[in-house]
Amino acid sequence: MKRKIVVLGGGISGYGSAILAKKKGFDTFLTDMGKIAPKFKERLEEWGVEYEEGEHTEERILDANEVIKSPGIPDTAPIVVKIRERGIPVISEIEFAARYKGVAKTICITGSNGKTTTTSLIYKIMVDAGRKVSLGGNIGESFAYSVATDKYFWHVLELSSFQLDGCFKFKADIGVLTNITPDHLDRYDYKLENYARSKMRITQNQGAADFFIYSADDHETNVMLDQMDDTLRARQLPFAINTAIASGEGDAILEGHTFTATVGKKSVTIDTRKMQIEGMHNIYNAMSAALATLAAGVDPRSIKRSIYDFSPVEHRLEPAGKRDDIEWVNDSKATNVDSVWYALESMKRPTVWIAGGTDKGNDYTPLKEFARRKVRALICMGVDNSKLTRDFAGIVPIIRDCHTFEEAMVAAREVAQEGDTVLLSPACASFDLFRNYEERGRMFKEWVKQNVINE
Repeated sequence: MKRKIVVLGGGISGYGSAILAKKKGFDTFLTDMGKIAPKFKERLEEWGVEYEEGEHTEERILDANEVIKSPGIPDTAPIVVKIRERGIPVISEIEFAARYKGVAKTICITGSNGKTTTTSLIYKIMVDAGRKVSLGGNIGESFAYSVATDKYFWHVLELSSFQLDGCFKFKADIGVLTNITPDHLDRYDYKLENYARSKMRITQNQGAADFFIYSADDHETNVMLDQMDDTLRARQLPFAINTAIASGEGDAILEGHTFTATVGKKSVTIDTRKMQIEGMHNIYNAMSAALATLAAGVDPRSIKRSIYDFSPVEHRLEPAGKRDDIEWVNDSKATNVDSVWYALESMKRPTVWIAGGTDKGNDYTPLKEFARRKVRALICMGVDNSKLTRDFAGIVPIIRDCHTFEEAMVAAREVAQEGDTVLLSPACASFDLFRNYEERGRMFKEWVKQNVINE
């Protein structure tokens, strides 16, 4: 009798998991309370996967031997609670796909900020070096779908804390932790320590042949490492700007405008002034990417070429247009306070800052000094802006309380002056007004194009 796999959620991780389960001979059923995108339905039908949308058939779900849960579904969801009460194992797509990846190795990137840029840069370096590599996890294709449909030698995976929570036997051959700052605390009982523990799962099951790359400048990471004592067996590769570090395995250190990344006997030196991605946060991202790809055996000269050639990621400090000496910048991916800190840190001109959305337990204190020095106007864009307006009253001279996207954009255009930068860097999730941060960023870029550039 076939083992029964139920996949909860029909998004990118769900459809990939269902197809891999079907290919491996499981009795497979996918269920989604919402609507499944037509492109995913086409692939499910092509592979003969049974699915439902708009409902959960509990009897069938609770008959599963194992459930693969999409990361966006919280453990508190009623159906998940019932599954766990039945003692049915609940895992992530990452855990499931790793069982079938064969000899392929993984480079896994997690952290509160910089994940997407670092992952994209590592992937570019690997592709440019001629490696057979997939891009998955939070970006790119579903990891499970890549495993089901092709044979890769490397998988570069951006992993959220939610995905790591569903990993138990999975191991990162090369694990990268960019940093740990408050984010998604609403899913972790509003306790930073709980969230930090989830991030540190990037190191679980690693052995002496594996690598763990982390920021020696990051306070929370250092706190967690101290708590782990001698349980971390991977070779450690720290990177730092502010901290003197020494590691026998290698490290990356910024001195002046250049950093040198070293792993074993190989090293690469990067002049940060030649990089297309700007700001201190991107120096961190490039250091961790250089260490990861050196650890993967890529030639240092190839790494250098790829880092210099890499351009900004969509929705991360992405130029959206300029007119009348007013710059418009799309940083929609900045969904937490720390991401906005780096965005404001990189601002060179007076800033009209558009922020707001679904608050995730934010403490805005770290942003107040930058706001005082750099932000001329704050445009609040969300259903409820009371926390933002309260926290920045008396710090930012102009504050506009806007409850729709259009209202916020018109207000930003009205207050922006020659020499300003209009920065969309929300510090919040997008779900009150948008489907996701990508939709928010694309709407911003389209509005700027239609109402500023082409007016």
